[in-house]
Amino acid sequence: MKKFTLFDLVLFTMYGALMFVFDLAFEMLPNIHGVALIICVITLIYRSRALISIAIYVSLNAIIAVASSINALWWVPYIYIFPILWIFIMLIPKGLSLKVKVILCAIASGVHGLIFGTLYSPFQAIMFGLDINGMLAWIVAGLPWDLVHCLGNIAMCTLIYPLYKVLVKLEESREKRK
Repeated sequence: MKKFTLFDLVLFTMYGALMFVFDLAFEMLPNIHGVALIICVITLIYRSRALISIAIYVSLNAIIAVASSINALWWVPYIYIFPILWIFIMLIPKGLSLKVKVILCAIASGVHGLIFGTLYSPFQAIMFGLDINGMLAWIVAGLPWDLVHCLGNIAMCTLIYPLYKVLVKLEESREKRK
């Protein structure tokens, strides 16, 4: 495993902040943002180290939620929801062509968007005292938003190929400078 440097810490912090900014920039659109895109690209390139960026993203959401004290716990499910997407991407075999990886990322991101409400529902059930019927009703009521999330993630994933190419070139030039 490569040595973890200060540059790596700054880089992964930047990716986490970029996810957060993407989320804020697209806030006016329901469940459409570039978080899945960034998770896919950095997981394909940096593998397990991508979790650092996900942790930064979740932490930034926590800080803002607590600072605004408006529904300060809404971010808690992010602790497990976004690492699930990371796991999906980690399961993509390394030896596949980039085009196949992009397609699999789009599928994984789409599925992740589609099940987002279902993944979020146990937290909602605990927070609002929902029984299983209430939780299922919450999931069903959210399905249109999850479908939009699915389609938004798939649309964003069309940017994986060019973004991946740029980041790999940057990594290669970084390695040459060492």
